Amino acid sequence: MGIKAFAPASIGNIGVGFDILGMAIERPGDEVIARPSGKPGLRIARITGHGGKLPYEVEKNTAGMAALCLLEHLGETGRGIELEIHKKMPLGSGLGSSAASAAAAVLAVSELLRTGLSKRDLLPFACAGEQVASGSFHADNVAPSLLGGIILIRDNETLDVHRLHAPRGLYAAVVYPHLEVLTKTARAILKPDVPLADFVRQSANVAGFVAGCFNGDVGLIGRSLRDVVIEPQRAGLITGFYDVKDAAMAEGALGCSISGSGPSVFALCANSLTAENAGQAMQRAFARHGVESQVFLSAVNQEGAQIQ
Repeated sequence: MGIKAFAPASIGNIGVGFDILGMAIERPGDEVIARPSGKPGLRIARITGHGGKLPYEVEKNTAGMAALCLLEHLGETGRGIELEIHKKMPLGSGLGSSAASAAAAVLAVSELLRTGLSKRDLLPFACAGEQVASGSFHADNVAPSLLGGIILIRDNETLDVHRLHAPRGLYAAVVYPHLEVLTKTARAILKPDVPLADFVRQSANVAGFVAGCFNGDVGLIGRSLRDVVIEPQRAGLITGFYDVKDAAMAEGALGCSISGSGPSVFALCANSLTAENAGQAMQRAFARHGVESQVFLSAVNQEGAQIQ
């Protein structure tokens, strides 16, 4: 008997909140199945949808490492467990693929062992697993994928995370262009220093976004979705980015920026119709640059990872 868990994709950073904001969307997502094994220890039995790119070694795999960290915490590393990982989203897409695998793995193993741990209890182990892929310990994808909703991470080190109110009707259009941008590469190009004026503007925009969420003020959310620090440094990694952004804004999107490290681009919208129009316009803009893409339309996913 096995346990299957699903964890959704997420929009990391939400533009203005580098490493401190994230939002879960409804699809795509990853599935992990955990089942008992006659052989002692944790092993990965099967991986699908990865094109041969993911390792079967537990310590080198985000789902495997996340599950192993949980088992170490429980004192159950000798327990025979095998994992099946089914990748349902592209790697290096900026949709939090590695985070989703880690989140699904800890939830499936926790349920298999009937630990009684809450999803918030499982967060440190999922983050430790995701660190294998990203090279750093941060929860802007893992927390929303596991917990659902729009999440503010006040402090990554202590995982002081908080759910923000999601205004009614808020909808996202996420366009994944068939390009690859690895998280480690996208982080490596960032400058270590931020000009004071940009720091002030970005801080005000983060505060405005949070206030807009709690007050249900989509206009304030839109005015606040202006990333003056990270987006200008990463835009060059995404072919046609500014044309894509202009296309979304022309359709009435509240704001448009890079999802996580990219190459996916998201537009937040006040309703599903605007999101649908923005998504199509963004896709056409990518096509004008010779780039094929996929569109995902989603309300805020309030559930996060779930047992299926």
